[in-house]
Amino acid sequence: MSPTPPTTARPATPDLGQVRAVVTGATSGLGAAMADALLAAGATVALAARPTERLERAVAERRAAGQPAEALPVDVRDPAAVAVAAARAVDVLGRVDLLVNNAGLGMRTVNRRFYEDPLPFWEVGPDAFADVVTTNLTGYFLVARAFAPVLLAQGRGRVVNVSTNFTTMRRRGFVPYGPSRAGSEALSDVMVEDFRPHGVTVNVLLPGGGTDTGMFPEDLDDAARARLLRPEIMGPPIVYLASPAADGITGERIVATEFDRWLAERQA
Repeated sequence: MSPTPPTTARPATPDLGQVRAVVTGATSGLGAAMADALLAAGATVALAARPTERLERAVAERRAAGQPAEALPVDVRDPAAVAVAAARAVDVLGRVDLLVNNAGLGMRTVNRRFYEDPLPFWEVGPDAFADVVTTNLTGYFLVARAFAPVLLAQGRGRVVNVSTNFTTMRRRGFVPYGPSRAGSEALSDVMVEDFRPHGVTVNVLLPGGGTDTGMFPEDLDDAARARLLRPEIMGPPIVYLASPAADGITGERIVATEFDRWLAERQA
């Protein structure tokens, strides 16, 4: 018989009442799911997204439910806007305990039929390539760079960079999304080492499969959509990474679908 894999009861949801978090791309998809999980655990969360009515509505809805949500308008591709957002986050939150880099563009912006009719890389336009890379990779760099002085001055803090499966990075027809996410993981590895002497941790978090967000085609057939993960799968691991239980954890690549196993192995 094969050995029984390690199991553990997931710990009770921690009280994050003292946590101040910033989540980019927080008005939809994975970002909204992570922001909601943090808010439900008691954290104060700045929802960072482009300055639109959707951002204001998202914050208003959460405040109406009694949750401590704040609006943080920002275009992650604009260095000046990101610098302003970092300063505003400190003004509004008082400090930043957790920064979640999540804002991104998917393949739909390059090829709306990427799922059924993938394009070879040579048919991707330079502007489309640059737009995705600027958002998904340069955006992570700009946001982390702008918040770094805040985290360094505090002498502590946590950064979580959202990524995707390795297979997606190499999948046919997935230029430029795949390379942009591969770059963000390399960036994360460097950030781990640069921050290590300063008490700031960096981890990568990904769903573990295709997830039912706006990045998938709207006309996806019902059978295919039923196989997609729900964005809420990101909730338990992001709450854990914001909690005292995650003190000192850095350089990890956590797959949400495997979170319980990963946690059990750490506790074994």
